[in-house]
Amino acid sequence: MAEFSFDVVSEFDPAELTNALDQARREVTTRFDFKDTQTIYDRQGEKILIESASEERAKAALQVLREKAARRQISPKLLKAGDPKTVGKGRGQIEVQLNAGITDELARDLRKRIQTVSPKLQVRIQGDQLRVVSKDKDTLQAAIKNLREAEDIPVPLQFTNYR
Repeated sequence: MAEFSFDVVSEFDPAELTNALDQARREVTTRFDFKDTQTIYDRQGEKILIESASEERAKAALQVLREKAARRQISPKLLKAGDPKTVGKGRGQIEVQLNAGITDELARDLRKRIQTVSPKLQVRIQGDQLRVVSKDKDTLQAAIKNLREAEDIPVPLQFTNYR
């Protein structure tokens, strides 16, 4: 009998994130409430620095980025914002971490969640992804549904290589 499988990964499309950042930059330059705030979105590897005239404007700029990211099918779980802080001359700054990737601890937690769906599911941890194997497609779909509905998973999950 054939075996069916899928992979659980946590990644994002860097091009889509760049597009969302560009759209957010364009919007804050044209919006009246951001006039003369010199709002900046600066991506530095795995983090984005948002700086504006005040902490409130920085929070509003973060909201603009979240809206643009949502329109580009980027999960809100990806953008993990820190607390706003005041830097030189009263300017507000927010550091946003890009929250992607499956850690070993999270992989073990996901394995437990998948095994609660059905003990017949085989779960192998392969680096930063999980391979879930079963003889029954319905149990695989139930496992995907279970993971999609879990609100307490800290990273965005994608399900790839469904066979």
